[in-house]
Amino acid sequence: MGQYFTNEQLPSKINEVKCNILGTDFVFFTDNGVFSKKGIDFGSRLLLEFIPLVEVGAEVLDMGCGYGVLGIVISKKTGANVDMVDINKRALHLAKQNLKANKCTNITIFESNAYQNVKKKYDTIITNPPIRAGKKIVYEMVMGANDHLKEKGNLFLVIKKEQGAKSLIIDLEKVYNVTVLGKKKGFYLLKCEKLS
Repeated sequence: MGQYFTNEQLPSKINEVKCNILGTDFVFFTDNGVFSKKGIDFGSRLLLEFIPLVEVGAEVLDMGCGYGVLGIVISKKTGANVDMVDINKRALHLAKQNLKANKCTNITIFESNAYQNVKKKYDTIITNPPIRAGKKIVYEMVMGANDHLKEKGNLFLVIKKEQGAKSLIIDLEKVYNVTVLGKKKGFYLLKCEKLS
């Protein structure tokens, strides 16, 4: 669980990952102490493949951004203004490097423990929640999104069946209109529309 909160004691070992996502080439710098340091994780790739880009809107929040994959790809593919937040300082430092490496100009990155420092509302919030950080934090991220979405705004997320997808969907349906966009290799891709 430590990688989500404090990693200052871990030795740094920068890794460069080149990949093609949705037909566009990207480069990402990763490091020890951040999620999926060896390359883009399967869940994030799936989420990006299943998000209907035409529904993203102009203002997007990447909640728990890590080194910035979701927010950077969404920014490049849609032109949306993207805020990216995380509590992991090393991840935020990498996200800033990756913003420059991928020539993104419409992204703002800042530190936040879930929505603690988030002050505005968004058309879309995206997240690949840190399951290993525990249910309490995951629920803060996905349920808390409701307070930071504009009317008819959407939360898009990915979660594995074995990590409690079905029970999470039941809880999400109390707050959102939930659509399963797809399922693949045990992953559920969810669209959660804010109820008016």
